[in-house]
Amino acid sequence: MRLHYLTAGHGPTVILLHGYAETSRMWRPLIPRLAENFKVIAPDLPGIGDSEIPKDGLDMKTAAVRVHALARALGVEKARVVGHDIGLMVAYAYAAQYPAEVEKLVLMDAFLPGVEGWRAIYDDPAIWHFRFSGPTPEALVKGRERIYFEHFWNDFAADKRRSIGEGDRAAYAAAYARPGRMRAGWAYFVSFPQTAKDFEELARTKLPMPVLALGGEKANGAALAEQAKAVAVDATAVVLPETGHWVMEERPKETMDALLKFLSR
Repeated sequence: MRLHYLTAGHGPTVILLHGYAETSRMWRPLIPRLAENFKVIAPDLPGIGDSEIPKDGLDMKTAAVRVHALARALGVEKARVVGHDIGLMVAYAYAAQYPAEVEKLVLMDAFLPGVEGWRAIYDDPAIWHFRFSGPTPEALVKGRERIYFEHFWNDFAADKRRSIGEGDRAAYAAAYARPGRMRAGWAYFVSFPQTAKDFEELARTKLPMPVLALGGEKANGAALAEQAKAVAVDATAVVLPETGHWVMEERPKETMDALLKFLSR
């Protein structure tokens, strides 16, 4: 399948995987800083943004296989992999399936299905969108994509005034409004029960590479830090105070500084 990606720079490779309600566009502020010392590859996840919508396999393990195929097609043999939100899950699946090819892994504010602590988040009634999919939800959201996404961008931030910017909001809403795109994004949530089984199996072998968990104090920072310690032999955590889910946008300097420090050392 065809994957759309942004790329810049030269040096060791860093792969950046975006989350839900966003595309690879989320990494644009970070890419120039990384490109000073790294080759950066930031794809749109399969089915999202400008990447092709596959006929099947819209799940974390399969998405990781497809991103890995992209990396190999670009001549990448080893990489440092960073993921936010559902991109975090794809990043973990990439590292767990190809541990010899991943030098470092960064998990940014979400959780790992199947790893201890995940049920409390997945079953939280306030996080209703994990089970919001199908023909009726699709009909309700069609033409109202911006209203639907405003819930995430505003309510998952510690302060909605420091969340996603207006230009990005318009771009993301338009990207997911295209035919089949909302359904493709929801497919990743539909895959959570299978992902939990996959990750429970993968987590039996601890990740050998250094892992950084980076999250917001007002979101999943603490829970993700514990999960990272459970799945890796060398895990560290950064929990950003007074920060929600959108760490790149809410705390751009602190987030990018932490990423550069970890990826460069």
